[in-house]
Amino acid sequence: MPSHLGPIEPEPSRWVFADLDDPRSDELLDDLVAMGADVDPGTLLAAYRHGIFPMPGEGPRDPMLWFSPVQRGILPLDGLRVSRSLRRSIRDFEIRIDTAFAEVVDACADPRRPHGWIDRRIKEAYGTLHDLGWAHSVEAWRDGRLVGGLYGVTIGGLFAGESMFHRERDASKVALVALVGALREGSPDEVGARLLDVQWSTPHLASLGVVEVPRRDYLRRLVRALALPLPTAFAGRPKD
Repeated sequence: MPSHLGPIEPEPSRWVFADLDDPRSDELLDDLVAMGADVDPGTLLAAYRHGIFPMPGEGPRDPMLWFSPVQRGILPLDGLRVSRSLRRSIRDFEIRIDTAFAEVVDACADPRRPHGWIDRRIKEAYGTLHDLGWAHSVEAWRDGRLVGGLYGVTIGGLFAGESMFHRERDASKVALVALVGALREGSPDEVGARLLDVQWSTPHLASLGVVEVPRRDYLRRLVRALALPLPTAFAGRPKD
């Protein structure tokens, strides 16, 4: 679990990201908005604060790709759909936070998974963010085994989800339910302004309540979310 220590702000990035909320950026009608740069902690945090996230190119020497979807997938905290069977499944798992971050990322990066995109650069970069207190995992355990989970980046009231996995039925969904529960703690004003970003919607995510919002709408919500304090569950960082 997170300790009382808060996240550490890293050295600022030497890269500058475009202000996508500027009306002149409306001509950017593609999800891909930049290429290159690095994935140092300061660069990653600057990107998320601008509504941008990285994904590696196809090859290990390809430049990093930076995305800000024209239609952004978000999960309203009051919109999560929990089926009757999922409610029953919740009782079968133990939820932990930040006890196996590297294992969660490794599971999400399993090359046997279809459409895998997490490479060594991403694993190392988010591991560093985790050590600094910015990246977190929500884990589903059963009988002492990690069987599902998700990870993402938390800045203020933003939780930017990166990936999720499961080894048993409903395990990743249970982790998502726990994440929403953690983000719903606090005053009504804070909860109403928090932002759970899932990058792109898919039919599976839409079945859980994910909706799409235009990029500029997302960016305005992001400004409001970033001004909030961290949710209690993610307000600390792991002790050495």
